[in-house]
Order: sequence, then C-alpha cells, then structure tokens
Amino acid sequence: MSLGLHLSVVLHQTRSPDNLGAVARVMANFGFSRLILSDPATYAFRGAERLAVKGEAVLERMAVAKDLPEALKDCVYAVGTTSRTQLKGRAALTPEQAVRRLAEESARGRVGLVLGGEQRGLSDEELAVCTDVLVIPTSEVQPSMNLAQAAAVLLYLCSREGAQQAVPAAPEPGARMGTLNALGGRMQQVLLSAQFLNPQAPEHVLHELERTLLRAQLTQREAELWLTAFKHLERAVKQGASTP
Repeated sequence: MSLGLHLSVVLHQTRSPDNLGAVARVMANFGFSRLILSDPATYAFRGAERLAVKGEAVLERMAVAKDLPEALKDCVYAVGTTSRTQLKGRAALTPEQAVRRLAEESARGRVGLVLGGEQRGLSDEELAVCTDVLVIPTSEVQPSMNLAQAAAVLLYLCSREGAQQAVPAAPEPGARMGTLNALGGRMQQVLLSAQFLNPQAPEHVLHELERTLLRAQLTQREAELWLTAFKHLERAVKQGASTP
C-alpha cells in the first residue's frame, strides 16, 4: 500500500498563488498528486503556474471544496498542522509520528495532510475536524513556517516513510470522514433532544465524542450502522417527545 497513492494534501484558506505553485512543485518533487483547496481565500490563482515547475499536472487535477469537512469527506484519517504548542485538550504529534500514522492509516483508505492559511493557520475549530495535530519544531525566533516550506518538510518525510514500508491493505475499508461527519450531525440532534448536550455550547462534548469515534478506527460498514442506529433513535426520541 503506497502512501503516495492515498495521500490528499489539503490547503485551507490559501490566498497566495506563489505558495500554491510552490506546494504543487514540492508535491511533484516527492511523488504526490492529489491536491485539494479548502475554502480558498481567493480564486485568482493564475500566477501559480510560474512556481509550479513540473507540477502543472498537480494544478490541473486540483479539486476545490467549500470547507474542511467537505475536503476530507473521502479520508479515513487526517492530521492538521499548527505552530502552536499549547493546544486545549490535545497533544501534538511530532512530524515523524504524524507521518507514521498517515502511512499506517493509509492501509484503510485515503488520508489527509491539512495545512492552514498563510495569515492565521488552522483555528481550534478547524483542528477539531482533524483526527490528530502535528507541530514542526522551530526556533523561538520564528516559530511559524511559510506554507510551502512546511509542505516541503512534511512531504519529504512522507516520501521517505512510504519508501521504507509497504503497509498491507486492511480487510475492510475504513470509515470515511464524510460518513462520520454525518453521524456527528445526527448525534448532535439526538443528544440535544435527549437533553444530554448543553444547547448553548453543544460542540464541547460533541467534539470529544466525535474524536472518540475517529480513534476507534471504525470500518465504513460500522460507521453506516452507527448512522442508521442514530436515525432510528432520532425518530424514537421525537415520537416520545410528542406523546402526551
């Protein structure tokens, strides 16, 4: 199982054609081809070809998604990048640990490497969409890296990891994050109706429950079974609420 065939590079809220072109070139350098723009800050990327030397094919096949959940809907695992070392309720992986996880999870299906926008990176809410978080160790003089430079460091490690080990395919495909997001939405409705979640801030507990499902490494069939179960629970809760 090749990580190169199963890795999606996701750029969230990208605004610079130069950075986009540089990332496409780096992807070509290390043998990666699937690039997704998530909620881009601009669609004026005509200048990207200038820096995408021999990476034009990456740009031609590039996909655009309205938001991060849509960009990751076909992935079974995703890791988001940040320069922040203090993360509420989460422990950051090193680049080596994250790349190893990407390789391992690629046995279950497509995986995503998410890089944030040039101005502010990924917010806590956006990182919550990702299964794990990674931090590239840098000097205190300049802790944040340029988008394309961060991509170069991580994709180099991904190419080395993919060359060093061939991970056997899982017997069943892993649960796609699109299915798990649909399950999270259904869970929210049911648990709000059951008064389990605080209606003023349901996301706090809900995100913790969703991360538990991500860590469980469900198969696609199991995730669909959970989704069907919560659909039935939703109907039962609504019927119970309407019974005098």
